Amino acid sequence: MEAPKRAFSLRIEGRVQRLGYRRFILEAAQELGIEGLVTNEPDGSLRVFAQGEEGRLKEFLAKIRAPPSPIAVRGLEETPPPPDPGIKHFQTAFGSLAEELQEGFGAMQNEFRDYRDEFGDYRQEFRGFVGEFRDYRQEFRAFTERTDESFKALDQKYGEISAKLSLLLETFQKESLETRKELTRAVDTLSDLVKQFVESRQGKAQPAGKGPQTP
Repeated sequence: MEAPKRAFSLRIEGRVQRLGYRRFILEAAQELGIEGLVTNEPDGSLRVFAQGEEGRLKEFLAKIRAPPSPIAVRGLEETPPPPDPGIKHFQTAFGSLAEELQEGFGAMQNEFRDYRDEFGDYRQEFRGFVGEFRDYRQEFRAFTERTDESFKALDQKYGEISAKLSLLLETFQKESLETRKELTRAVDTLSDLVKQFVESRQGKAQPAGKGPQTP
């Protein structure tokens, strides 16, 4: 069974218009399931009609009594009208376009203040990160110095190795050239010896007592 509804009508005085207060009230009502209406009054006050389950109405009233800065509630008059069965949702009664633009800019101003406060917190955290970054920067400098020294040592060693390799290559090339010349001379000498041996063998193969034939 649905709990019986209770209703109240509020007249709220203070710094309550053009600061996003109606939006704050609307969001609180929607969150708690409250039905009703909020209206800007010509004298600068707000009029709120709200109805719903009694426990939720009390919670709703506590919320709208303590709005965020710079909204300031200085007076609140409550009257107990009967619930209106024709109202099923919570709505905002809108005024002229100029009033609504002022209201919207006021709400944006409040949100900007909230973000500015959050930014202040992040700025503090960022300062902490800056301090840690300085520490890492010192470590990075030390690492860079060690790396530079290592590269200098490596470059020196590489220079020595490169010079030795160049000397070995040059020596090998010279020795290879001499070796090729010696090998060529040895082959030529061997060829001469083979030729002489063949010729001597052919001379011994001719019959005895027979010299060369004359025509």
